[in-house]
Amino acid sequence: MMEPKKMVLVVLDGLGDRGNKVFNGRTSLQAAYRPNMNRLASMGICGLMHPVAPGIRCGSDTSHLSLLGYDPTKFYSGRGPFEAMGIGVNVQGGDLAFRANFSTVDDNGIVVDRRAGRISENTAPLAKALSFDMDGYKFIVKEGVEHRGALVVRGPNLSDRITDSDPHDSGRRVRDIEPLEAGAENTAYLLNRYLKRAREILRDHPFNRDRQSRGLLPANALLIRGPGKAPSLPSFQELHGMKGACIAGIPMIRGICAMLGMDLINVPGATGRIDTDYKGKFNALRDNLKRYDFIILNVKAPDAAGHDGDPVSKKEAIERTDEALGAIMDMTDDLVICITGDHATPCTLGDHSGDPLPVLFSCKNENRLERRQFDEVSCRKGPLRITSNDVFPYMLQLANRADKYGA
Repeated sequence: MMEPKKMVLVVLDGLGDRGNKVFNGRTSLQAAYRPNMNRLASMGICGLMHPVAPGIRCGSDTSHLSLLGYDPTKFYSGRGPFEAMGIGVNVQGGDLAFRANFSTVDDNGIVVDRRAGRISENTAPLAKALSFDMDGYKFIVKEGVEHRGALVVRGPNLSDRITDSDPHDSGRRVRDIEPLEAGAENTAYLLNRYLKRAREILRDHPFNRDRQSRGLLPANALLIRGPGKAPSLPSFQELHGMKGACIAGIPMIRGICAMLGMDLINVPGATGRIDTDYKGKFNALRDNLKRYDFIILNVKAPDAAGHDGDPVSKKEAIERTDEALGAIMDMTDDLVICITGDHATPCTLGDHSGDPLPVLFSCKNENRLERRQFDEVSCRKGPLRITSNDVFPYMLQLANRADKYGA
């Protein structure tokens, strides 16, 4: 048996795209200067990857679980618990957790801006004001990056079979939370009462009075979505027999990995935004490879640019990622490197799509040294047609870590 190799999974969040007129019909990835990715593609094997299954519009939670070898149809219970874990809430068994946005809503309950102008200030004062006990239940709000946060509800007989309050688009009315099955009525009633109280608190909060005095949108409502109870997951070590770690700036990815028992490598300046420290992430990857069998590194910036409909920023995020890849380019003989996305976020759409993504696996064992490009169109010529469920097994066999199937 050959010596096992270290495994590195680089996920450019929202990588996949469609042609954009800004780049004369090319995607941001095609337009980007990406010599390191092209080099890795040339010394490995490429193709297309469908997140979870063809045509599925995945969230980052389900697709990352899949990429890490956890079938989301078996293990997924909603994004809320992962988001809360990732930003530091100690989610306990039976807790009900949500993703949350501090948002701007008018007096008629119409959403003016789901992100309250992409808040740059620390929203901890708002989170603290919305954390209190009510009707025998504990409500915990924790701030995240910009407008993002999480809500955790702790108490008896909670159900996650309820709807969101978030209408998911500006210009629409905030939704009343409704039960989706018998037994969830009390949870829906409790949350509607809490969210009404939250609006009253946020309306007159000094944080928002200050924002309005400066001509900024107030963060006067909490929109919640993605309800879920903390799932019971086998640890990464139990499932794969490997020691794993995560480098990511966004709470949800960190929360998934923390729930799997993976170590979180903290990188100062890893913000989960366009302004993240790209080189800092890859330098941390290089510095920690001796300690781990597997490291996943997430770059959120392409997804943020895709949601903003900004192909130029997406191109720049890809270029900065490619430049930062230089930190490990002299280690490729000893690594199995996979580069792909978790889903497509086309700039022309401004949201996730079900499009396939380019994927590459670089390994010395696959060293063909054919000149290749890494992008949505060029990778169609590669032999691979896989799903995200296939990524981890494919890396394992390249890394000499796969068990034999059969005699």
